[in-house]
Amino acid sequence: MTLRFAAIGLDHRHIYHMVGELLAAGAVCAGYCPETSDPRVLEGFRERFPDLTPRPREALFDDPDIQIVLCAAIPVDRPAIAIRAMQAGKDVMLDKPGATALDQVAALEQVAAETGRLLSICFSERFVVRACETASRLVAEGAIGRVIQTTGLGPHRLNRAIRPEWFFRPQAFGGILTDIASHQIDQFLHFTGAETARIAAAATANRALPDLPDFRDYGDILLDSGEARGFIRVDWFTPDGLPTWGDGRLFLTGTEGTIELRKYLDPAGRPGADHLFLCDRHGMRHLDCSAEPLRYFTRFLADVRDRTDTAMPRGHALRVTRLAIEAQSLADGGPR
Repeated sequence: MTLRFAAIGLDHRHIYHMVGELLAAGAVCAGYCPETSDPRVLEGFRERFPDLTPRPREALFDDPDIQIVLCAAIPVDRPAIAIRAMQAGKDVMLDKPGATALDQVAALEQVAAETGRLLSICFSERFVVRACETASRLVAEGAIGRVIQTTGLGPHRLNRAIRPEWFFRPQAFGGILTDIASHQIDQFLHFTGAETARIAAAATANRALPDLPDFRDYGDILLDSGEARGFIRVDWFTPDGLPTWGDGRLFLTGTEGTIELRKYLDPAGRPGADHLFLCDRHGMRHLDCSAEPLRYFTRFLADVRDRTDTAMPRGHALRVTRLAIEAQSLADGGPR
């Protein structure tokens, strides 16, 4: 069975890899809604996928031959699109964050339960990073024993001049912890095997943008699952001299070894991305993970066909989202 999907919400460039990887996994794009808050995203989409057909949003929702909706809309708008899609009988893949407030998370949980539809979030810093795929395989094989601590670093380049106006409104994107740190929360739960965790501490700050007093360019979180701890740092301070948008790193401490990921570059000079450093009782070695297959997208399609949960445990996406919003609320000093 060939699955058909639609792209609705072309406001963030993550829609490019969401569409591209589903096409590579064998699905067919039945059309996209050209509505956008950022014409540059739409232009880039058309350049990458010139053969895809623009269609009215409601026509895509109402098309019974479409099984999946992909969405990278403005974050505050994603829950309504996901709910409309699930109520129309479609499974959903969202860009992160899946929501910006706890009442939206509750609504998504309710509709997913009522409709039985799959609601997944494409956490690209895990699912589109081959080094993370290798790390997942190694941890599952017991290469470093039980993971008891993670440190996830997610620096990003601000690129202020090309950001849309909603990017600087916390009400629109949820804040730095809701947005970026959802990646690292996902990785903490995944690699430690924890179903959920407690936010032990969270903080944010505006260090370099005094003309944007509501914006936060730095954040950190301390997580505790009872069996493992996690530290997260995210920021908008990637310097212009770095040859990529951010030096994303992940450190896994296990009972029998450690893993370090340099996801996007190796400062020691090895070319390319997807570098993994494994240290165990046998010694230390570097693994080039550039040939590791990305499994999330093929697994997601299999889950849509078979009504299984191989790409992501059911409920995981919204548990991550809830934790990210709770961390943002703690840092901001009030409920969201």
